[in-house]
Formats: sequence, structure tokens, C-alpha cells
Amino acid sequence: MATEGEVRVDDVEEEEERRDPEVEARRRIALAQIRQYPDAVLRMRANEVEQFDDDLARLANRMAMLMQEARGVGLAATQVGVLQRLFVFQAEDEEQPTAVVNPEITASSRDVGIADEGCLSIQGVLVPVERSLAVTLEGRDLDGKALRLELEDPDARVVQHELDHLDGVLMLERTDPESRRDALATLRRRL
Repeated sequence: MATEGEVRVDDVEEEEERRDPEVEARRRIALAQIRQYPDAVLRMRANEVEQFDDDLARLANRMAMLMQEARGVGLAATQVGVLQRLFVFQAEDEEQPTAVVNPEITASSRDVGIADEGCLSIQGVLVPVERSLAVTLEGRDLDGKALRLELEDPDARVVQHELDHLDGVLMLERTDPESRRDALATLRRRL
């Protein structure tokens, strides 16, 4: 958090990116490849992945690239129109995105927190969502090997959001009624 007269490095980098037309053009191109609300595929439940092959690895790599170019922290396969249980996310302390196939939350903390969430498929809308502050996520990596991650907020929040996408659930369904009405009114004005 910056105090009066201070400027955070992140703020300067974001401002420079906003001014860089090439970075902004890449962001717009990436967002154009991500399904946007109210696309019906965003409400569909994804199918279990059965084949761990080069096609799956290519899909995960494409999704990671789109997520990064769009300046997101997570992206589910349904958001690129593929009904497979796969998502990628950028953990806070990792250099490279993580791909999780057939993810499942096997444990959640009783401690919850409410924070504003955004979504690459619902541009320009933030809504408060209550999520568990810690989760155990199990699934497979791109080679089909077992994967188990112990995550805390904000990474726990991101994977819960992406897992919701794979179940056809949007953050709009996880927020309070007033925030949902406001978000839908904003979205209607754009349609």
C-alpha cells in the first residue's frame, strides 16, 4: 500500500504497460480469444480429461500464454471454449504457471474471507466473493502424474475461482444479491 507521495514499483510498471501500445495490443488480442459473458460455454460443466498427450500440453501452453498476455492469474479451459477439466494459474511465489488436470478440492479451511474478484471472461466487473482461505487441491499434471497442492489465499482463491469455471459456475453466482444486480447492470449496458 502506498502512502501519500510514495509510488509503488508495481504502480509504475502498470502505468508503463498502459502506455505501451504493443503490450496493450497483445492484451486485447488475448482477451479476444477468451470467451466473454454471456457465452453459453461459460455455464457448461467440463468433462474429465482421459488422454494426457501432446494436444493437452499444447492447450495448457496456449492457455498459460493467453492468461499472461491478458494479465490474469488463472484461466480455465472452458474460458477458451474447451470442455475439459484443465486450468492454469500463476501462483504468487512461482515463476511459471501451473497446469492442473482433473482438479478437485479435497480439503478446505473453515476460515473464509471476502475479497473482490475479477474475471478474464467478465471484463470490468469486480464483485465480493467469500472463499476458503486455504485449500488442498489434488489432480494430475500434464503427464498424468498425481499432483497435490496446499494453497493459501490468494492462490487458494484463484484455484477455487477456476474450479468454479470448470463446473459452469461464475463469480456472479457466488456474490451477494446487490453486487450481482450491479454487475449485471454494468454488463447489460455493454451488450
